[in-house]
Amino acid sequence: MPAFPNQIHKRGFASLSPERRVEIARKGGGSVPAEKRSFSQNRTLARTAGAKGGSAKKAQPE
Repeated sequence: MPAFPNQIHKRGFASLSPERRVEIARKGGGSVPAEKRSFSQNRTLARTAGAKGGSAKKAQPE
């Protein structure tokens, strides 16, 4: 906890200007070639993975 709560400095993305954050967000996934994006190429694979993840979440005790 900072000694002076009113003097908290922003870090990471919070310190960037809104324009810079938008610029970075637009690049999301751009470095991955299309042939490596398996879920965008194979809808069945994506559906199976989603169902598998959903069932794993439901199986955990609360």
